[in-house]
Amino acid sequence: MGQKARLAAKGMAFAPTEQKNAALECIADHIKVNACEILAENEKDVREGIEAGLSEAMVDRLTLNDGRLHGIISDLSGVCKLPDPVGETFDESILPNGLHVRKQRVPIGVLGVIYEARPNVTLDVAGLAIKTGNVAILRGGSETIRTNTALVRVVRQALVETGLQVDAIQFVNDPDRAKVNELLQLFDYIDLIIPRGGAALHQFCRENSRIPVITGGIGICHLFVDESTDQDAALEVIRNAKIQRPTVCNALDTVLVHREIAANFMPRLVSKLALDEVTFRAHENAFPYLSKYRSVELAGPNDFDTEWLSLVLGLKVVEGVDEAIAHISQHSTGHSDGILTKDNGNAERFTAEVDSAAVYVNASTRFTDGGQLGLGAEVAISTQRLHARGPMGLRELTTYKWVIHGNYHFRE
Repeated sequence: MGQKARLAAKGMAFAPTEQKNAALECIADHIKVNACEILAENEKDVREGIEAGLSEAMVDRLTLNDGRLHGIISDLSGVCKLPDPVGETFDESILPNGLHVRKQRVPIGVLGVIYEARPNVTLDVAGLAIKTGNVAILRGGSETIRTNTALVRVVRQALVETGLQVDAIQFVNDPDRAKVNELLQLFDYIDLIIPRGGAALHQFCRENSRIPVITGGIGICHLFVDESTDQDAALEVIRNAKIQRPTVCNALDTVLVHREIAANFMPRLVSKLALDEVTFRAHENAFPYLSKYRSVELAGPNDFDTEWLSLVLGLKVVEGVDEAIAHISQHSTGHSDGILTKDNGNAERFTAEVDSAAVYVNASTRFTDGGQLGLGAEVAISTQRLHARGPMGLRELTTYKWVIHGNYHFRE
């Protein structure tokens, strides 16, 4: 598979934009035509996952339905409409010696993407890889093997029909976990490993890969409600960040509330979200405001370091922006953190000092998403600093080369 991928990468790197867009449109058409088959295979995966005792969050992640398929088709159409970054030039200059220098975007090459549960990742990665002239070897989790097999069959059919390299998208359909380690050793053929899953998968890839790894997608996300906030508006933002889709990495995990408004705001927050069946883990300094509520229990020692992926929310009282920033620095995974405020000074301090991939002022953390931020889709959300940070869209799947034009220059 590695050898096939490397060969396919040579052809994909020079594929014209029109042909790549045609492939994406063809994939979208085939998803519509084959929707019943795809959903039937997914139903088998979901049923088996429930029987195997998968968590509610994991089952939600692996589930496809008409609405989610429509969203995937919409994302593919969105990627079609975006500019192709391959060949884009930037940082152009003429040096004092007359050399004309520029940087030019090129595909990264071959991506190894290892992921759990979410079959939408299969199509997100395939679409973005094709648009950027990259090649991908996909290794989805065993819990979605039927769904992923059906989806990859559709993608490869579209590649054939549009004249692109069929091996631009390959799928490891063996659920044996040893295959993950085997994939991590293919340094001659794979240029970048992108794991999407839990902390254990990320750690395994970091420790065992002979190929560079981009990690991310684990979110312990915070919102700080300061004393100046519009409390009614803040409640709506918090509700959206927590319940709109609680099983994903940009869902809210902890709310920090300024002491000056805690006595009024925290009971309002608990009363409102309890209607959505949210339960709460309150820090010892927040618990006295909330002890009468059945949905609130005292936070345990590890609760503020937990990505809940469910309808659980941590609560803590802080003295001000300094303590909020300190708490986030200690407990955040650097994914998505925000402040709800009318105070521009607090907003500026927060955005300057909170070192996360996405930092929000008066907005839900749920916007940390390639589609929501205008990227069309995403291959991952990076929480590291090298090469890419935050949602990884088209540009983040390119690197660049220097192009230098001279007039028979030679160095003295």
